[in-house]
Amino acid sequence: MGVYELVRSEDAAGPAADLEAGRCGSGRLSTPASTPAAAQRQRLVSLDVFRGITVLLMIIVDDAGSFLPAMNHSPWDGVTTADFVMPFFLFIVGVALALAYKRVPDKLEATGKATLRALKLLLVGLVLQGGFFHGVRSLTFGVDVTEIRLMGILQRIAIAYLVTALCQIWLKGDDDVESGLDLIKRYRYQLLVGLLITITYTTLLYGTYVPDWEYRISGPGSMEKTFSVTCGVRGDSGPGCNAVGMIDRKILGIQHLYGRPVYARSQQCSINSPQNGPLPPDAPSWCQAPFDPEGLLSSAMAIVTCLIGLQFGHIIVHFQKHRERIMHWLIPSFSMLVLAFALDFFGMRMNKSLYTVSYTLATAGTAGLLFAGIYALVDLYGYRRPTIAMEWMGMHALMIFVLIACNILPMFIHGFYWRDPSNNLLKFIGIKA
Repeated sequence: MGVYELVRSEDAAGPAADLEAGRCGSGRLSTPASTPAAAQRQRLVSLDVFRGITVLLMIIVDDAGSFLPAMNHSPWDGVTTADFVMPFFLFIVGVALALAYKRVPDKLEATGKATLRALKLLLVGLVLQGGFFHGVRSLTFGVDVTEIRLMGILQRIAIAYLVTALCQIWLKGDDDVESGLDLIKRYRYQLLVGLLITITYTTLLYGTYVPDWEYRISGPGSMEKTFSVTCGVRGDSGPGCNAVGMIDRKILGIQHLYGRPVYARSQQCSINSPQNGPLPPDAPSWCQAPFDPEGLLSSAMAIVTCLIGLQFGHIIVHFQKHRERIMHWLIPSFSMLVLAFALDFFGMRMNKSLYTVSYTLATAGTAGLLFAGIYALVDLYGYRRPTIAMEWMGMHALMIFVLIACNILPMFIHGFYWRDPSNNLLKFIGIKA
């Protein structure tokens, strides 16, 4: 993502308090500056710590979600701890982009580099989450490209990253910033993009007609079973007849969607809800249908989360005093939370799978509050020692995601066994897939 521009804080004593968010993915910790120039190249540590906390949260919910419902993704409406992970990552990407593209001497070159980075991330996501790897216990790999899953976590981040980077490169004014209103004026076109995306998403979600549809799954003996889903509605936000799923089925193809939908754990689809379990006798026909939680329409609102993070990053760039930065973060954060709960109360439920507007505002507001708290703790008061592990994890977030969250490390270890594939190191240390 490049080396971020220097952000100087006048509240601090001396040049050692100058803040700079360093190179994304760098493996080095900040070291004491030996020269004035080096002193001005310290990282914005709070951003690394926030990213590290999010990585740790991702690992915890992946492992604990199977036996702690509050740590697992919500089966449909509502928000759990796990549902904050993706928005936190997107918010952090936005903050980082504001620092990375503070100044852009060559817009065309910057556009090309941003596009290339997004394509690389997209391809990595296709390999890791497209079905190429067959699980920790399987020593086989490969995927039928006619059934590869096209969307996923890294693909969504790549899309949000690219759109947000292009907005930062091309859509910012030259107005001087001395207040919050000046900040809105300078970046009004970026805010307009976010507003247009939100309006388009809301119009499609609640205005698109969803017809009846059907799908097939393999039954016992490799026989295919066909299920028909009766819809014929507009504005439905339930699992079976929403516009998000319909658009993915039409554009991507149902064979390219995620095959283990989160709503399979809902009360309608599992007698062990909120855990997976056998279907109830009166289960709806859509319970086993593929649905991608990182689909196309829902990814539009993921872009909005990234754009919100971008505006929080602008506050670091244009306001030098700690108090100013924190106040300009707290006000919009609380405002988004109030609006989110109001929308949820009046029927626009918080829903991670659909990435609804209320969910976007609630998670972005929470991210803003958490980031402000971490900034105050780490960059303002200097409590770095308690957060050093989180800082390291944040500086190696992509590596940890690939090795741990995507099970690449367990699969690699599983590939070395004694005579029988079941006699491997994972079995010895008690890890089960």
